Amino acid sequence: MKRNLALFLLVLLLVSAFSWSITAQGKTLTIASGTDIESTNIHTVTSSPSFSVLEHIYEPLFSMSEEGVLEPLLAESITATSDTTYVIELKQGISFTDGTPFNADAVKANLDWVLNADNGAPFRFLLVVAGTPAEVEVVDEYTVQITTAIPFAPLPAHLSHGALAMISPAVIEQGTDFMASNTAGTGPYVLSEWARSEQVVLTRNEAYWGDAPAIDTVIFRVILEAGARLVELEAGTVDVALRVPPADISRLEMNPDVNVVITPGLRTIYIFFNVTEEPFDDVRVRQAVNYAVDKDAIVASLFEGAALASQAPFAPPIFGYSAQTPYARDVERARALLAEAGVAEGTTVTLYHPTGRYSQDALVSEVIRAQLAEVGLNVELQTLEWTQYVPHVRREKPENDIQFAMLGWGTPTMDADYALYALFHSSSVPPGFNGAFYDNPEVDRLLDEARSTLDAEARQALYAEAIAIIWEDAPWLFLYSEIQVTAVRSNVTGFIIHPDESAIANFADKE
Repeated sequence: MKRNLALFLLVLLLVSAFSWSITAQGKTLTIASGTDIESTNIHTVTSSPSFSVLEHIYEPLFSMSEEGVLEPLLAESITATSDTTYVIELKQGISFTDGTPFNADAVKANLDWVLNADNGAPFRFLLVVAGTPAEVEVVDEYTVQITTAIPFAPLPAHLSHGALAMISPAVIEQGTDFMASNTAGTGPYVLSEWARSEQVVLTRNEAYWGDAPAIDTVIFRVILEAGARLVELEAGTVDVALRVPPADISRLEMNPDVNVVITPGLRTIYIFFNVTEEPFDDVRVRQAVNYAVDKDAIVASLFEGAALASQAPFAPPIFGYSAQTPYARDVERARALLAEAGVAEGTTVTLYHPTGRYSQDALVSEVIRAQLAEVGLNVELQTLEWTQYVPHVRREKPENDIQFAMLGWGTPTMDADYALYALFHSSSVPPGFNGAFYDNPEVDRLLDEARSTLDAEARQALYAEAIAIIWEDAPWLFLYSEIQVTAVRSNVTGFIIHPDESAIANFADKE
């Protein structure tokens, strides 16, 4: 375990400094992904594959570097003028692709749209502290002021999130339905075609304010099966294959036309228990499942070490990480806890899981089914196409009767607030991201205090307390953190695989 953790952190230090890329045939770069985008409204999508595509069209005010440093993008700077006030200076001379100027009014229009609860923006919590929305004011044409009710430590990092990227106010004015299938951003590419469940085609923004991309066309193709993605990669019909099964690394490394890129990840894979539904409303049952599933064996057999068994609800590189004692596999203890909770031998439970969204997701689910059978639980597996899957497993009460379901959560802000508040605070239950319907007042208190505390050491201590409680309450089956494996054709430069899972084509060029 210690060796795997050391390897994970070493990979982070060594690999984060590098960018990898491919050059497409001619001027077209084709990227094979396992899932489609949810919509074209970056304020309402929730999955990394959607953000990875849409962030070529839309840009946030800031970006988070591969080393976790906040960097200006559409903004020039951010300054704290008090404990509750930030002033943001914007870059000048930028326009959206529909000709609308990018300025302070545009920033206010976007952030106010997210803050408007009627719009249902899932990442609204990024701009809300102590239940009070931030206030966005236009100071002058290129200056914005954001004021919060109380100190809000992670706010600058939150402004780097794709969900707060800038959409043309002219598009916003057309309404939510229009935003779901029409685009106008400031990014290096524009939307040319979206054939649902097949591909998204982007073409170069000839008027881009930054360095012009060398690639004319970027195609994100939806190829559900990892094996099929690799077949096309090796045949040269696609240039990048995302989420490569680790078992294929050795074979691919022997192919001179392919580079295998290992990138540290910020995503934790987990299975949430609906703590309001039997039998998982009993903490003993949730702990029993954690003891029954051998996370180390899953990492070793299905990922060949390209993952890290969880010792916290998020990955080690993220601020606020506090390792806990793992739920080591103990079949007898699991059986005893189930018996104590009154769960009969052969009880049937239904596990939902995606297919093609995360590396090895279906295989991991099969292993979990087999291991839970050993402690007397009969697991039925269910899956849905990805764009239907997330809305289904995160339905509101009383419609939501999911017992447990697999999901992943990346932390692009590199801050524990984003990793914990959205997933464990009681205010985040569906339609929010707390699919477990987990509600612990002490965890709420700790998370509220941590996000309003400006001292880093004090925040770290608060998160350590919260994580310890969450670990004991076990609202999740804690699984593993991913290390990204990507296969690319070897004839290119400049295509970045970011630790936050962004596949960035802006800098790709052909030889």
